[in-house]
Amino acid sequence: MDNKRTPWTNDELLVVFRLYCRTPFGKLHQRNPDILDISKLLGRSPSAVGMKACNFASLDPAQRSRKVAGLGNVSKADRDLWERFENDSEGVAAEAEAVYARLSGRDLASDEWDFGITLPLGPTEVTRSVRTRCVQSFFRAAVLTSYEYRCALTGLAVPELLNASHIIPWKTDAKRRADPRNGIALNVLYDRAFDRGLITFDTSLRVMLSERLVCACPSAFQSQILCQLKGRQLQLPPRFAPDPVAIAYHRENIFLKE
Repeated sequence: MDNKRTPWTNDELLVVFRLYCRTPFGKLHQRNPDILDISKLLGRSPSAVGMKACNFASLDPAQRSRKVAGLGNVSKADRDLWERFENDSEGVAAEAEAVYARLSGRDLASDEWDFGITLPLGPTEVTRSVRTRCVQSFFRAAVLTSYEYRCALTGLAVPELLNASHIIPWKTDAKRRADPRNGIALNVLYDRAFDRGLITFDTSLRVMLSERLVCACPSAFQSQILCQLKGRQLQLPPRFAPDPVAIAYHRENIFLKE
């Protein structure tokens, strides 16, 4: 197992960062089977892997004001990776997935993701589609894990009915495609309403409704399921809370005011 004097490589940091993004806070310990698996993969002790994951937890903006284990052990390499992720989440997510696949012996091109993407025939298009799937997989896992696999507006806890909703759309800002702070866990109906600009959030993270939803004679379903959302408070996750800048962008550029 690992020697404390052995520096962490970039590949090792990427694998643990990936682990951190898809592991609930309460499971960042050496007894977690996922941490045990990663420790074997890297040849590091479970305690070392758990502590490194806690280092990343201490860098999360939502945790910096709290006493999070690992704060005193954060290295320059840890901070550099976190900063890279903040500046180019798509690049780091794709790299992390690729490194994990290589070390674990997975073939990314043969894996199946439920994102409705069909791999084209050309090698360049295949590479691009694999990267897209990897980034989407990373983003979905990070967002849903942060929200404990519950809808942020209803508390619905059925993973098959939840989506990781982009706040700033995928096509608008490539660098934020895998940024969990650019995401919210919503059930499939509210995800569609949010994506199409029918709902958004004010500066207090309360739901705003588009006038297109507020009609003179709404159906019972529309009234009970959609119209009554107005003013509902979004439930914040313990990490990767929505970025106010992203929320403001959605409110000003996506939301259908009329």
